[in-house]
Amino acid sequence: MRIRITHETVYNYSEPARSAIQLLRLTPRGYDSQTVLSWNIDLDGEARLMRQEDWYGNIIHSLSVPGPVSRITLRVAGEVETTDTAGVVQGGVERFPEIFYLRETPLTRPDAAIREFAEMTAGRFTNSLDQAHALLNAIPERLRFDTQATNATTIGADAFAAGHGVCQDFTHVFLASARFLKIPARYVSGYLHKPGEIEQEAGHAWVEAYIPDLGWVSFDPTNAVSATEHYVRLAFGLDYLDAAPVRGSYYGITREALDVRLRIESARQVQA
Repeated sequence: MRIRITHETVYNYSEPARSAIQLLRLTPRGYDSQTVLSWNIDLDGEARLMRQEDWYGNIIHSLSVPGPVSRITLRVAGEVETTDTAGVVQGGVERFPEIFYLRETPLTRPDAAIREFAEMTAGRFTNSLDQAHALLNAIPERLRFDTQATNATTIGADAFAAGHGVCQDFTHVFLASARFLKIPARYVSGYLHKPGEIEQEAGHAWVEAYIPDLGWVSFDPTNAVSATEHYVRLAFGLDYLDAAPVRGSYYGITREALDVRLRIESARQVQA
């Protein structure tokens, strides 16, 4: 499938900021089931953009804007060709052994409730693939998707206790549960093409778990499916903070407001 993505983010400041710095993970890398056909980042004004890689191998851009700055417009546009491999991820950049992804983080540390949930849900299975599928199906039954409930940096245990959250929360709960079961797992940020829903409010998040004899396999606990050709992978890490598409800060006495416009469509839709 050929997927076209247009992602525009506008930062408005109530009073001009002295300067602004952003770290962007908005450029996908290719691997066996994902080929980047074209990709471009455009900025308004005097912003400076420097490309590099983080320690996971994700492509990152450092964006710095000298002040005074009242508005920053960031536009990302590109086209990616994907194929369905039943969720199996091969041919990607790997900087760490799989056991690295057993590490807990403050956002993915399992509390007693998550540990009990993992045991009750998946503890009866003897192999990690069955355990991962058990978590995949159980988490959306335990959590209600609610875009008003939380934000991307919520601790997984807090979202689990609240019983609702967004895709980042579902992902953190899966990571906490999987690592407790000794399944290496990592956070993935990206885009999800939804037929019939071209205009979207935000990107998506899911999990990759390491399964013996298969390698890394994608699981989307928000939708209870393994990733298909509708998924475009941007970045990965131990949790949201490692893979967030945009993180940054500004300097000055002001307030920042965001306006996001995201279009995700197949090339066939564009031609029609």
